[in-house]
Amino acid sequence: MARKKTDKIIFENVTVLDAGAKGVSVAKADDGKIIFIPNVVPGDVVDVQTFKKRKAYYEGKAIRFHNLSSHRVEPVCEHFGVCGGCKWQNMKYSQQLFYKNNEVFNNLKRIGKIELPDFESILGSDKQFFYRNKMEFSFSDSRWLTESEIQNDDAISNRNALGFHIPKMWDKILDITKCHLQEDPSNSIRNEIKEFATKHEIPFFNARNHDGLLRTLMIRTASTGELMVLLQFYKEDKTKRELLLNFIAERFPQITSLLYVINGKANDTLYDQNIKLFKGRDYILESMEGLQFSINAKSFYQTNSEQAYKLYKITRDFAGLTGSELVYDLYTGTGTIAQFVSKKAKKVIGVEAVPEAIIDAKENAKRNNITNCEFFVGDMKEVFNAEFIATHGKPDVIITDPPRDGMHAAVVEQIMKIAPEKIVYVSCNSATQARDLALMDSLYKVTRVRPVDMFPQTHHVENVVLLEKK
Repeated sequence: MARKKTDKIIFENVTVLDAGAKGVSVAKADDGKIIFIPNVVPGDVVDVQTFKKRKAYYEGKAIRFHNLSSHRVEPVCEHFGVCGGCKWQNMKYSQQLFYKNNEVFNNLKRIGKIELPDFESILGSDKQFFYRNKMEFSFSDSRWLTESEIQNDDAISNRNALGFHIPKMWDKILDITKCHLQEDPSNSIRNEIKEFATKHEIPFFNARNHDGLLRTLMIRTASTGELMVLLQFYKEDKTKRELLLNFIAERFPQITSLLYVINGKANDTLYDQNIKLFKGRDYILESMEGLQFSINAKSFYQTNSEQAYKLYKITRDFAGLTGSELVYDLYTGTGTIAQFVSKKAKKVIGVEAVPEAIIDAKENAKRNNITNCEFFVGDMKEVFNAEFIATHGKPDVIITDPPRDGMHAAVVEQIMKIAPEKIVYVSCNSATQARDLALMDSLYKVTRVRPVDMFPQTHHVENVVLLEKK
């Protein structure tokens, strides 16, 4: 039953049917249109107030719960529902895995339209909280106010925040008291930096006015116990900068790498910035199966270290290496997969577009005394050509782990020309993976599929596929 409330529609006694894309759930309105609803769980029965109407769907929010789903659990985080990070924290972990597995299957079947083997069981994470090794927080001098704060008549004197962007609001920061994604001392570092900076009147950034001093905080941890902290300042103020950095160094002596950057440009991305070392060394070390990988402020490394190890083991297992194979590792990043599989291969060639990543890959290979890996810089669709193959040899196995957009069509075309016996395709986006698998369907058959959950409490899921020549 639907009724109007001003220009918004309220649908009553709606049953939530499924978990949809981007962490929102799906229901069906009286008129047959889909409704997308956040912060509900399949099986909930709710009244929904819409706030957006489109030709094929509504977007709305639950304003009353009639029945609660049996798959529902109590969120552990006080910020759940406002912070957009852990959208599935109110859903049992077993159900999270069920919906992630479904998403991969549906994408491969509907988008790929290819023949699929039975899926191997989705690999869940032993840790469902405190699993991330990298977190980025933003400073703001005009923090997001909760509904209760807005309704309270008391004047709010301190609007400083150090936390996360409110979803779809680039200039609104939610102040975070305790985040359940990264192990301590992450929460202590963030909270004490905020307290010290506020006490000593070090100005927090204002994104609209482009004013203030403190811009972002990045914390990286490693399974080795090493710790990196990077503070981003909007402009140089040597006295205030050193005051805060000295406090951090003295209060948290376990920090391995204490860094800072002065960034006065419009956005706060670090990749074009000059990172400066304040104390310690400019990298931390991560360890995996006896290998060590240096991680600097700009390095890409899988953000769930324990699950990354399991993901790489599945990748190596799918490749079925015997020690005689030439392997190409496309989108190699800092060469972690390449080096991880190298002891089972004759030779591994890694290709990556980011020059700094290849520098790291070469340094890591040297650190690990690996002599059968070579790394090359270049845009995949340009470097990965017939001349490159003639120089380095035709691969027996290609491992590819592209970004969310998947592989460029020219890269897929070149892989089809080379036609290795096996391709292992690791993906963080099964929709673009399915598109690429369809392009290779004339020559390759998908023989193994295994999803891997890298990010509990979220809708994100990795997937590993083995393709073999027909």
